[in-house]
Amino acid sequence: MTPDPLIPAPWLDRLQQSAARRRSLGRDRAIHPPTGVDVCSNDYLGLRRDPRLAEAAGAAAREHGAGTGAARLLRGTTPLHEALEATLAAWKGTEACLLFNTGFQANATLLPALLAPGDAVFSDALNHASLVDGCRMAKAGGATVTVFGHRDLADLGARLAAWRTQAPKEALALVATDAVFSMDGDAADLPGLLDLCRRFDALLLIDEAHATGLLGPTGAGLAERQGVHGQVPLVMGTLGKALGSFGAFVCGTSDLREHLVNTARGFIFSTALPPPVVGAALAGVHLAQTEPWRRQRALAYANRLREALGQPEAPSAIVPVPVGPDAEAVRLALALQARGFDVRAVRPPTVPEGSARLRLTTGAHLEDAQVEALIEALGTVLRP
Repeated sequence: MTPDPLIPAPWLDRLQQSAARRRSLGRDRAIHPPTGVDVCSNDYLGLRRDPRLAEAAGAAAREHGAGTGAARLLRGTTPLHEALEATLAAWKGTEACLLFNTGFQANATLLPALLAPGDAVFSDALNHASLVDGCRMAKAGGATVTVFGHRDLADLGARLAAWRTQAPKEALALVATDAVFSMDGDAADLPGLLDLCRRFDALLLIDEAHATGLLGPTGAGLAERQGVHGQVPLVMGTLGKALGSFGAFVCGTSDLREHLVNTARGFIFSTALPPPVVGAALAGVHLAQTEPWRRQRALAYANRLREALGQPEAPSAIVPVPVGPDAEAVRLALALQARGFDVRAVRPPTVPEGSARLRLTTGAHLEDAQVEALIEALGTVLRP
């Protein structure tokens, strides 16, 4: 291969060696356009293509422009941003809300903004990469990071107790967890986590990215479903999954919002979400609240898939199909794509070593016949 004149030779060697290593492990990734029936996205309520969101986006663009032109603290706030924050806070049962541009940005920003040197963060072993990176940034700022066993309250309690016995009196603790875990579709025990956090004066942060719009009597999320609506001090959610738009938010107390406005670098130094996106999100929240058939349908289809696969019920629209070897997961995904279903293989580092899988999702956009055809296709490709 002719050396790239724009890249120094040592850098080119590293890039090529890294690419060769990925290929040898069956982990070479590429961007592919959508194909076939959508059973892999996070469009749980089927709102992404709903014309009412497009109409709301267009109206917002005509009134407020295609973009904001600045960060929120400069000139980037419109009445739509404030309306969406008020709507989300009321839905989540909190005093206040603050918009962020992505869920990754929100999680990576929250933790270093909240944790001071000497503080501690306790993170579930299977948390999303955004929380993992937020923990790393907090650690770089002087906080300690402890990983507790996945959904293991006893382990978390023991680790909190051990930390408290040796930590300085002024040191604070924060517990961070996904609400619904994105790769397995299982859920955290929020009442149990709240009890532990109250016992140790720890702040609880939950990521409801895969629960917002889908769970609870009004779709407010896992906290609503588990009977602790409005009791979790920090709730992160996203606008680009069940709500069909784009962006993220953090709901909590007014004191926490004020602190983040003044310290969260991802908020301070980012151009505000475009008005069309915010307008579409407002429409998405309204439809999530007023059309409960959407979440009922998505969850019913997920349970139908689990039943066919011999899996127990779970409170999510995520259905994992464990495979193991990376190459086998890729082969199965391609086989399902050839049968008209957009299924993607999930491999390390997204999941732990040796646990490559197919990640199926269901949404209100699906039809009964499509779900039954998917079950038949799975039976064929998974047959030994």
